[in-house]
Parts: sequence; C-alpha cells; structure tokens
Amino acid sequence: MTRFSFELAATEGRARTGTIHTPRGDIRTPAFMPVGTAATVKAMMPESVAATGADILLGNTYHLMLRPTAERIDRLGGLHKFMNWDKPILTDSGGFQVMSLAALRKLTEKGVTFKSHIDGSRHEITPERSMEIQKLLGSDIVMCFDECPALPADKARIAESMRLSMRWAERSRDAFGDRPGHALFGIQQGGLEEDLRAESAEALTQIGFDGYAVGGLAVGEGQEAMFGCLDFAPEQLPQDKPRYLMGVGKPDDIVGAVARGIDMMDCVLPSRSGRTGQVFTRHGVLNIKNARHQDDPRPIDDACTCPACTNYSRAYLHHVFRSQEMISSMLLTWHNLHYFQQIMGEMRAAIAAGTFTQWQADFHANRADGDIEQL
Repeated sequence: MTRFSFELAATEGRARTGTIHTPRGDIRTPAFMPVGTAATVKAMMPESVAATGADILLGNTYHLMLRPTAERIDRLGGLHKFMNWDKPILTDSGGFQVMSLAALRKLTEKGVTFKSHIDGSRHEITPERSMEIQKLLGSDIVMCFDECPALPADKARIAESMRLSMRWAERSRDAFGDRPGHALFGIQQGGLEEDLRAESAEALTQIGFDGYAVGGLAVGEGQEAMFGCLDFAPEQLPQDKPRYLMGVGKPDDIVGAVARGIDMMDCVLPSRSGRTGQVFTRHGVLNIKNARHQDDPRPIDDACTCPACTNYSRAYLHHVFRSQEMISSMLLTWHNLHYFQQIMGEMRAAIAAGTFTQWQADFHANRADGDIEQL
C-alpha cells in the first residue's frame, strides 16, 4: 500500500507547491478542501465536486458521530463508499463543533461531555474516542483532538488551553497507532501569541505527526491579525510536512495564506455563499439577487468554464434565485467551488514557474476593478 507522504516541488518566497501522496490519490498543493459537513457538499453531487478540480473533501466528525453515527457508516462500508467519493477525505476532530454548537458542554482533562444540538442526547469526546470515530469513518487524514478557545481571550487562558491541547495531541497520537496509508495531523494552538505558538509547535514536533495544522484562527480576529500570526506560525512547523490552515477562507485570505507558507485550507464559504446568492469572481464578489442582473444576458464571468457561466445568463440566475428554485443553489455553488479551485491551480502553476509575486499583483488588481458595468 502507498504510504502517506509529502513531496515539495517548488517554492517562491514562502509560498510552496507540491503533492501529498495517499493510497486514494494525490492531493496537489496548495489545496482547497470543500466542506462536506454531513457527508455531502451541499447542493452538489460528488462527481460535480470532483469536476471542479477538488482532490480532497473535508467531513465533520461531530456531525457524523451524531447522525447517522460513525458506527452505522462503518457498517455500511465507510465514509467514502457511503457518500460515493473515492478520493481522499480529511475529517476534523470534532473539537471546534463541540465548542461552538453543543449545549451544556463540560471540559475536563479527560475530554468534553456535551448535549447534542440535534436532540439533547448526552455524548463524550476524548482524544481516544475522536480517534475511534475517525477510524470508523475511514478518513485518510485524521485530526488530533484539541480545544479551540474563542478569541479574544487573555494570554493565560490561551496558554492553559494550548497546553491541554498538547496533552490531548499526545493521547491522540497514542490512540491513532500505526495505520499504514492513513495520516494523523497535529494542531498548533496559541492564539495570536508568537511564544505560545512556538511552544505548541515544539511540543507537536516532539510527538511527531504526518502533517501540522495552524488552528485557532479565522475565529473572528480579522484578516490583519490572522496574517500577522501567519507571518510566523507556519515557519515554526516542520518544513517537510504539509501545513493546513483550518477554516479559511475568502479568496484573498487564501492567497495571503499561501504566500505565508500554507499548503491546505478548507471553508464552507463557497457553498454557503452559493446558497445565499453571493458569487465569487476574478473581479470580486457580486450578489445575484440584485435587480441590476434581471435583464442581463451576459454570464457571471465570460472567462469561466463552469456550467453556470457557460450555459446560463445572469438574468436566469437572478430569476431562479428570486424564485427559490433548487437549481440556483446548485449552479452558484458549482461556480464558487470552480472559482476557488481555479485560484488554487493558478497559484500552483505560478509558484512552479517562479511568477507567484506577479500573479498575486494581478489577482488583487483584477478584484479591485470590480464587476463589469451594468447594461
């Protein structure tokens, strides 16, 4: 069996391009992972997600353990078969959703007990249980169990949380064991504090992981603060392993993260925005619900090759969104995911060619131009 490995092909500044090799296929980096929260990327067929250029999906441990349960998915052949996706899947640990969604949660050294946001049933996640759930799901990349404190928080609270996460990371590593073909990623914590991030990175490196995530960002701190943290956090992690920025983000967040040494990202934004009529293009963001589009026969973007742009007009897309037709969510989500993957492909090519700095300048200039003039 092919073992999990990471091959770095080229760099420009701190930006990197390479390939993550897994038994289920290669992941080209920088990589954007669409989020399949409940074993589905909302409004998309799995083959449609693949057609946008996605090499890997993210599944949510918290949601899947509650419904339909990891044990049921395991009995039905694992998450890949269950959702008809034969490429790699990364599952998060469940920690962030427990902290943000669960009711009446209680945090101890052992783990977290909480009540389900669905039916109020009581559950417990420990590092060991998180590893068990993710093994039952059969994901290719497993995340260690951690606590993610909301920002802002005082430094003492951030330090306490980070050190608990590091103890949980060691327990996660022990519980994960030796699973050829599968990978376990550690998660760096420490808020926006450089010294705490360094302490976390050192602890994770000593434990030893197949990849490393920068956690605890994109939780309301703002882009300037996030980029300030990314100016040092990725460089504290091993150079020869993939680096994953969790929960990011908008197109300019993604480009800025790649410029600072990030290899993998995920976000619900392309699909969630598609369902609310927000469309990402090379000229910025537009809202298809706006009346300016109702008589416009032009595509969203005449340079885009997605089905929404090649087959439908702005007027039609405005109409089906206003009429609350399901095809609206399908087409706009497809477009957004296609655009995000197009950005990733262009960045990979630019880094390999040594033209990433110029590509960044062109990317920002095009977005600053704004949408095409109204007819």
